[in-house]
Amino acid sequence: MRKLNNPYSKVEGYNCFACSPKNENGLRMEFYEDGDYIICDWEPRGFLQGYFNVLHGGIQSTLMDEIAAWLVQVKLKTAGVTSAMNARFLRSVPTNEGNIKIKAKLKGMRRNLADVDVELYCPNGELCAKAEVTYYTFPEDVAKEKLSYPGYETFIEDNL
Repeated sequence: MRKLNNPYSKVEGYNCFACSPKNENGLRMEFYEDGDYIICDWEPRGFLQGYFNVLHGGIQSTLMDEIAAWLVQVKLKTAGVTSAMNARFLRSVPTNEGNIKIKAKLKGMRRNLADVDVELYCPNGELCAKAEVTYYTFPEDVAKEKLSYPGYETFIEDNL
């Protein structure tokens, strides 16, 4: 398993709610590559709750959408935009019991549509939520021009 760099963190004005390390109000997600998977080990914070000590479903959706985006950027070596997301919330995710794990794997491609399976695990290892996220992907040159995609090598350059 290797840690992925966040190449966007070097860009002036970058403030992604999900993955910017500089966004004080953000989720500050970090990612790892492990075989076919992109993985995030993330600590919930109490102010992100819906019900008392329960992680808000919208935050869970954001976590699953963001890791799918990183899978597209690293595994498919391009970028895209969310086209659809079908999420299932199976059990409550506690905000006060430790880190949760989010895993994403490419399910398949349909032309330029990437279907990504995402699983979110509670601190005790139980599967708590899952989603199929469909990304509309762009050719790499278009992703670089329109979405500021920095190129695959920037995600791994310091890990060689």
